[in-house]
Amino acid sequence: MWNDVRQLADRIGTRRIEDLFDNANRAQEFSLHAAGMLLDYSKTQFDDQIRAALVAVAQQAGVESRREEMFGGARINETEGRAVLHTALRNLDGGPVLVDDADVMPAVMETLKRMEAVADGIRASDATDVVNIGIGGSDLGPKMATIALSPYHDGPRCHFVSNVDGADISDVLRRCDPATTVFIVASKTFTTIETMNNAQTAKDWLAHHGVSDEGRFVALSSNAEKAAEWGIPGEKVLGFEDWVGGRYSVWGPIGLTLMVAIGAEAFRAFLRGAQEMDRHFRAAPLHQNMPVLLALVGLFHNQVLGHATRAVLPYDNRLARLPAYLQQLEMESNGKGVSMDGQPLEVSSGPVVWGEPGTNGQHAFYQLIHQGTRTVPCEFLVGAAGHEGDLRHHQDLLVANCLAQSEALMKGRSMDEAREILRAKGLEGAELERQAAHRVFPGNRPSTTLVYPLLTPEVLGRIIALYEHRVFVEGVILGINSYDQWGVELGKELATSLGPVVTGEVSSEGKDGSTRQLVEYVKLYR
Repeated sequence: MWNDVRQLADRIGTRRIEDLFDNANRAQEFSLHAAGMLLDYSKTQFDDQIRAALVAVAQQAGVESRREEMFGGARINETEGRAVLHTALRNLDGGPVLVDDADVMPAVMETLKRMEAVADGIRASDATDVVNIGIGGSDLGPKMATIALSPYHDGPRCHFVSNVDGADISDVLRRCDPATTVFIVASKTFTTIETMNNAQTAKDWLAHHGVSDEGRFVALSSNAEKAAEWGIPGEKVLGFEDWVGGRYSVWGPIGLTLMVAIGAEAFRAFLRGAQEMDRHFRAAPLHQNMPVLLALVGLFHNQVLGHATRAVLPYDNRLARLPAYLQQLEMESNGKGVSMDGQPLEVSSGPVVWGEPGTNGQHAFYQLIHQGTRTVPCEFLVGAAGHEGDLRHHQDLLVANCLAQSEALMKGRSMDEAREILRAKGLEGAELERQAAHRVFPGNRPSTTLVYPLLTPEVLGRIIALYEHRVFVEGVILGINSYDQWGVELGKELATSLGPVVTGEVSSEGKDGSTRQLVEYVKLYR
């Protein structure tokens, strides 16, 4: 189904993106407004034929029918036999959502009310600090969102611990008062080794300071029995269903820390923003659908043109953790090697996703993006306005930098232009030629830009939902299951077996030579 797209891509040749703007209406024809945001993908090699061919690929792959199956509660996570219904967690104003003929919405709304009761209780207490202990989706989502919405933060200070490295929790606890700190332990099974190790350290820390842990812990887990064994009573346990994957879970109990930070009303606004994007994604035709178009651009760059990485570049400092969040969302979801039927993929799977906020990245890795030998498609995000009204000039400079980077990536600088610049500085002859070569920018490098009015709870909800649905569309077209993550299992299993080897309780006999050597080195310096 890729043949038509590949044939069209082969015809691009040396065509420059800039020349496509000979069409005075190109920017409007290759942009899309939805949910109060503007996605501009005109600075890519997309043309009418390529877009139409990719939309046909999406239709042939069954994106529309698969989309309805997802929203309808079908078990589209086929390797685990589960529905995929994170959208139900933000279905505040919608109708019933059925799984096996049972409406899940009453339980969803009841859990949301319980979350609000727990969050309000923490906010009304003497708690000065809340420490979220989780890993992966139980950390990245709430952490990213809490930082992003810091202008709305009117609750206790919020901290996040994820790494099993003792430095992580040690550095956080050093900033907290044992008498006024509450811990939120996020683990669906309540057995995640990193999370439970950190939770026990937190409990020991309270005991060391002579503080009772009674009422100081909340569990976000589906395993109420394990949580009770650990000492957390049922009223402090918030569970969630198996149809909510970790990296899609910020909308429910895993988002409790965010709710504590910004309050229940702002959290509901966050959910409604995502719900707005859900409605657009479900109703808009494919060629006018923002998640679909963003997905098709990504597939074109990676699977068709062979650009193996994607840079996410938010020109909004409060979105500092968005690239890491999207890295997990994309790479854990679509980093697969086989299709749904277990056969090897015929095309490459998801790209390497990375990035940093602008303008910091401009003074770090943009050198490679502009003049390196590999093309790195870039996805810029920027707010039209910032929260710091008295610093308007900062926002103006930020927006100017964002727009300048996408323009520079597209236009570049020719050798003739570089020569003219240096002639004006008095250079000539062989030295002019040598220096000019270093100032050439090849240009013709693609980018998209997402512009939003202001980073509010609603807007953040829209952005996250946009990328969630983008990953879904890519997964359907690739024919893979975006909702399992077996790739994380093997390392966990081996770590469990290696623990006793590292401590010396078990011999390293039977391990490979490299592992034995590394273990022996560690033992030398214990």
